[in-house]
Amino acid sequence: MNDQDAKLNQYLFKEVEFIQNIINRMAHISFLIKGWTVTLVAITLLLRGIPHQVFIAFIPLIVFWFLDAYYLQQERLYRLLYDWVRDNRMKSEEHLLDMNAYRFSEQVHSRLRIMTSITLFPFYGSISLLIILYTLIIFST
Repeated sequence: MNDQDAKLNQYLFKEVEFIQNIINRMAHISFLIKGWTVTLVAITLLLRGIPHQVFIAFIPLIVFWFLDAYYLQQERLYRLLYDWVRDNRMKSEEHLLDMNAYRFSEQVHSRLRIMTSITLFPFYGSISLLIILYTLIIFST
């Protein structure tokens, strides 16, 4: 292994470490968002006073659903960056230590499409369904 290969190998490990830390942070934020969604929706449903207050529960649900889709989209971009670095770093110094993953944005689905993906829709869809059922029960009594 010559000096150039050793140098690129060192960059490869450092870049992969940086990107993996970013991906882990995105996954952690997504987990926190789901926890806050459940908490705020439950608190909103427990507050009674105004007859139509139950509809306010949709506000944190939709906001956090969109925010979770944003972080999942970012995570997918960085996974593509990770794959690119892994496949290309030993061949080239192109984009060396460049953490800008937006160059892969055309390869990742839109946020709206991610919101309805198999990853997010069952979680947020089930909460939506529970809010609707709760609303029907409240207004039928």
